[in-house]
Amino acid sequence: MIDGAIRFLWCPVCREPLSRQERALRCPRRHSFDMARQGYVDLSAGRLPHTGDTAEMVADRAAFLSAGHYRFIAEALAAHRAEGLVVDAGTGTGDYLAHFLEGSPGATGLGLDVSKPALRRAAKAHPRAAAALTDLWRPLPVADATAAVILNVFAPRNGPEYRRILRPDGLLLVVTPAADHLTELITAYGLIQVDPEKAARVSGSLGEHFTLDAAATHRRELRLTAGETRTLVGMTPSARHVPMEDLPGHDVTVTAAVEVAVYRPC
Repeated sequence: MIDGAIRFLWCPVCREPLSRQERALRCPRRHSFDMARQGYVDLSAGRLPHTGDTAEMVADRAAFLSAGHYRFIAEALAAHRAEGLVVDAGTGTGDYLAHFLEGSPGATGLGLDVSKPALRRAAKAHPRAAAALTDLWRPLPVADATAAVILNVFAPRNGPEYRRILRPDGLLLVVTPAADHLTELITAYGLIQVDPEKAARVSGSLGEHFTLDAAATHRRELRLTAGETRTLVGMTPSARHVPMEDLPGHDVTVTAAVEVAVYRPC
């Protein structure tokens, strides 16, 4: 629900505090931001350059995650307990945030995303989770030094803004694909490959503002049906490039491998 997170938000136009007035959030300077009937609030403060994941991609992600295939990622994140605000930057359907909140009863969640179809689900992912429409590359509508934890799962990394909103004792948890993530599908069907310079780019985007505290690789073998393989591909950027009819019509074994890195603010 949005009410639990309002005290952590600020106006994206003037950076004044926000308060709720019926189905809108307003600041003392009378800037107003509407709440969608699904529960998320639009804090984009203007036209967005992109709209994020489509409704079809979001539906595939919801189906794949609900089957538990990436639960090992959620568990790795939830191993870090927190009290206070947990910001999920690039929240998608809100599944990772919801799992984290289950393990941290003293935490309040805030999912940020640019995709309206994703936010319609994220706003209902957990009773202690709020959701807001915003572009992660722009100044975030979150007050300074208020987040105890920032989750960043397969999403853009805005180092300066993450540092600004994170408490001095806070943690930034970053999940990125390992080199062999989905390697069987990449090799056989031409999915978009993991960038070999991924680690260097992550370090470059965060290094000036954060110090790497720990990192671990988490790997699972997934046995997927033909339908599950289609939903997996459908929830990724490869959905725009790989014809679904080219995907296997039988069960496959796929490697899921991610790096989970823990950063502390400099």
